[in-house]
Amino acid sequence: MSQDLLAIYLTDHLAGATAGSRRMRRLAKAEGDAADSTELSRVADEVEEDRSTLMSVVEKAGVSPRWYKTAIASLGERVGLLKTNGAILHRSPLTSLVELEAMRMGVTAKLCLWGALRHTELSTSFDFDDLIQRAQRQLGVLEDAHSRRAMVVSQRDASGPVVTTNASAGDRS
Repeated sequence: MSQDLLAIYLTDHLAGATAGSRRMRRLAKAEGDAADSTELSRVADEVEEDRSTLMSVVEKAGVSPRWYKTAIASLGERVGLLKTNGAILHRSPLTSLVELEAMRMGVTAKLCLWGALRHTELSTSFDFDDLIQRAQRQLGVLEDAHSRRAMVVSQRDASGPVVTTNASAGDRS
C-alpha cells in the first residue's frame, strides 16, 4: 500500500474510532443497570485502548492525523444522538439496540483494519494478531448484548425499559 493510501486508510479509521469510542462509552453508561453492564463497560475501555493503539500506529507510520476527519466523525456521532427512536423525554429501548448495531459495524471495521495492517511493515512494531483476537471478543460481547435487546422490536409497548438477563448464547431463541 502506498504511503498516501495508508495515510487515508489510517486517518479514516482513526476518525471512526474516535466517534466509536464516544458512542460505546455512552452506551455502556446508559446500560449501567443491565445484567451485562460489566461486559459493556469492559468493551468501552478496550475500544478506547484500541483507539490509543491506533494513534500509536498512525504516529509510527509517519502519518499526520486529519483533524477535519475526526471533527466530522465526532459531529456525525453527536447528530446521531438527536434521533429519538420513538421517545422524546426518555431514552428509548430501541436506542441501545441501534447503538449496539453501530458498534458491531465499527468493531467489524476495526477487525478488518488490524487484519490489513498485519500484512504491512507495521506488524514488526504491533501485535495485530492480539488486537484481532480482542476485536473478535468485543464483537462476541456486542452480538450477545444485541441478541438480548432485540426483543424490543417485537414488543407492543416499547415505552418501558427493556429487561435484560444473563442469558447464555444458547438461550437466544
